[in-house]
Amino acid sequence: MTSMLNAVRDMSTKLFVGGLSWGTDDQSLKDAFSTYGEVIDARVITDRDTGRSRGFGFVSYADDQSASAALGMDGQELQGRNIRVNYATERVSSPRGGGYNGGGGGGDFGGGY
Repeated sequence: MTSMLNAVRDMSTKLFVGGLSWGTDDQSLKDAFSTYGEVIDARVITDRDTGRSRGFGFVSYADDQSASAALGMDGQELQGRNIRVNYATERVSSPRGGGYNGGGGGGDFGGGY
């Protein structure tokens, strides 16, 4: 039960940040979000083969209130790009295994017969 509570707690303190500039790195992401509270981890996700940024990342806070306040960064400019910020959601099924998702859509919207 405790591990489940920790998982829920982690989800409410971890944010997805999308639309990042290719020049944004872990430190500049942390710097941008540290004004809202204690940032535990800030990570820009990179392509495993090329090492280049994939244009999104995650920021984890020490507490829920800081993460909630940081949602105010949604739509704001960071290094010349308007970023998207929302709570990270754990991916349920992924061909690459577990991980987090930015809560974005996707999927098949076709209406075939």
